[in-house]
This record gives sequence, C-alpha cells and structure tokens, in this order.
Amino acid sequence: MSILGKIAKTAALAATAIGLAAGAAQAEKKDLTIAYVEWSDAVVATNIVKTALEEKGYKVKIVPLSGAAMWQAVATGEADAMVAAWLPATHAAYNAKLKDKVVDLGPNVTGAKIGWAVPTYVDIATIEDIKKDPAKFGGKVVGIDPGAGLMKASEKAIKEYALPVKLVEGSDATMVAALKDAYGKKEPIVITTWTPHWMFATWDLKYLSDPKAVFGGEETVNTVVSTKLKEEAPEAYKILDNFNLSLADEQAVMVENNKPGADPAATAKAWVAANKAKVDAWSK
Repeated sequence: MSILGKIAKTAALAATAIGLAAGAAQAEKKDLTIAYVEWSDAVVATNIVKTALEEKGYKVKIVPLSGAAMWQAVATGEADAMVAAWLPATHAAYNAKLKDKVVDLGPNVTGAKIGWAVPTYVDIATIEDIKKDPAKFGGKVVGIDPGAGLMKASEKAIKEYALPVKLVEGSDATMVAALKDAYGKKEPIVITTWTPHWMFATWDLKYLSDPKAVFGGEETVNTVVSTKLKEEAPEAYKILDNFNLSLADEQAVMVENNKPGADPAATAKAWVAANKAKVDAWSK
C-alpha cells in the first residue's frame, strides 16, 4: 500500500473511532421519563431536576400520575425516576409492594409532614376536637386525590377517632380552592395537607395535633429510580442520587408557581440559574 493509501486508511480509522466515541456519548444521553404526583411540592422538585438533567444534554419528559401509578411506572421501567416518594409512612404500602423492583436513592427533602390543618382562627387544637361540633365544618374533611397515601391515612384517622365526618375526594387544586374560599369568609374548614406546601406561606394555618399518631411523624421525600438507570444513564443516576432541596427552597418556588400566569417550568429554570453552585454539586 502506498504512503497516501496508508494515510487515507489511518484517517478513516480515526474518523471511525471518533464517530464511535461520539455515538457512545450520544447513546449515554438516553431520553428520560420522570413520573410525579400533581402535589405542589412534587411539581417544584420534578421541574427543577428536569431542568438540571436537560442542562446536561438529556431529553426529559415528565408525566403526572397517581401515587400508585407513579411507583408502578418506575418499577416496570416505564418511568426512569420519581422524586416524590414519601417515606416511611405515606407511601408505605407502595414501598412494601415494590421496593425490590426499584432503587431508593434516599431523601431529597427532609422535614416533611402530613396531617390535617385548620386556619388559626378556628378554635380547635386536636383532631379529637372535631367531634365536639362536626356540623360547623359541614360534617366533612376536604381531601385530595383518591388513593393518595394522605387520603388513606385520613380514612384511618376518621375510624380511629370515630369522627362523624365525610372525607371529600378531590385534588391539591380543589382542596386549596376550598380553603381559599373558606378563609376569605372566615369560615371553619378542615383540610388534608402536608409540608412543604406554599399555602403555609400564604395563609395562617395550624396542624391539628394527632394524639393517636395516625399520620406518623416526620417524613422524607425520596428519589426512587428504575433498576436499570445506573447502567443506562450513569450521569443522570449521579445527578438524581445527589439531588436535594431544602423546605425553604421548595416553598419559595411554590409561592412563585402560585402567582397568576406562572409556569412551573420557567420558575424551575429561574431557580436553577440562581442556584448554580448547588445544582453543579449534584453532578459531582
């Protein structure tokens, strides 16, 4: 073979090697799907981690589901991750059933809590106090989406405390709308709720004490991923493993999301841009 031929062959091999390397790098950037429940805190966390992953070159789709469907999607690999697993109590049933089919990367938020709350102008302090005059609350507790861990705990609370009230199903949005309406009229209302949530920064609310500990104690919100993610997308796995937010972080973004015309994707991007050092640490 001539010298020119050898040079041409060497160049071709080099180009092939570069092409294979580029292809491998591109293949590593698999499209990702993140499942979440449409709770205010989960919307914030999911959009923030989506933005962080997109900045690393991933295409990320986020899919709203019920709590049960969210866990199932990650367990089957239909979704790659979720950052909205409430443990150890709220999602205990889902975790018990599917923990061997997913990878729990641990808390991304600590200090979380679930329970019932009332506006501070309502003169009761405990869940048991509702029995004194259930009629003033319309004989009901305003709930969220059916099947949520909070709703299951609420059903248990009604039985444990023998309360003559009905648990009303709805969503985060309908619960907040009912609270806003009652608060504006200074009417009594009992709602199912959780921390972090932007409404605690908007209205004066108080948790009702739970002497029977039906709602458990402090919880964490965990990141849970599919069993294949570490192999298929190690960089994304690392970011998700390191991902964390403070309660203050989440509640501040939640307040922004509640402003008229707010776009959760845009508020997440603004937060990521303003917290570059924190976000960069998730990749290390």
